Amino acid sequence: MAQRVLVTAGASGIGREIARAFAAGGARVFVCDIDAQALTVLTGEIPGVTVGICDVSKRAEVERMVADCAQALGGLDVLVNNAGIAGPTAPVETMDPDAWEKVMQVDLTGTFNVTRCAIPHLKQSSAGVIITMSSVAGRFGYANRSPYCTAKWGLIGFTKTLAIELGEYGIRANAILPGAVDGPRIQRVFEGRAQVSGRPLEQIKQEAMAVQSLKRMVDPKDIAALAVFLASDAAKSISGQMLPIDNDMQQAS
Repeated sequence: MAQRVLVTAGASGIGREIARAFAAGGARVFVCDIDAQALTVLTGEIPGVTVGICDVSKRAEVERMVADCAQALGGLDVLVNNAGIAGPTAPVETMDPDAWEKVMQVDLTGTFNVTRCAIPHLKQSSAGVIITMSSVAGRFGYANRSPYCTAKWGLIGFTKTLAIELGEYGIRANAILPGAVDGPRIQRVFEGRAQVSGRPLEQIKQEAMAVQSLKRMVDPKDIAALAVFLASDAAKSISGQMLPIDNDMQQAS
């Protein structure tokens, strides 16, 4: 039977590549996103994909979306928690508390609520899988990125807890920790660092590459391939793990 997969924030970036990769492998995919226009474009790109608008920071929307997903797919086998925002770049002392809370609402509480609602459906699966997108920021401290860094570390603890709690039901939980992923988002991060530090943008980019063995950005398609592997029977003994995909980054840049 085809895998039934939910991808949050799957209308663009890494999420879109993950949705595309699962669909290419024959899975039935439901994608939620806050961007209605991007979802419309996605339905033209991925044949058979089901979509729904959802702001994961709003509990009622999450509860409705997960119910709609399970109904549309006839159940759920794989949850990919991809929704997250980068938040501001600023020192803790001057961090906007509202901006901090928004990152927590989306990255941590949103992931919690989606997962909470998905677990009853995953328990009905013969091979339930939860994949949560953390970050290299879930391994290192990052100056001027306290909300994002804190949330991504929190997702590690959440993943570990899920693996322990759900193992008896045959549900596996793992986290993927991407490094600098090619695309517009990392460019905005670099621009934010340049603005805060007063250093040239090109210097910021060079510094990012200097702390990793492979001097390139991570291809989003490789992250999607890792997600598909983790959801496959080939990974049936892998749970509670944090899998970096970061070109061997040794420290925060």
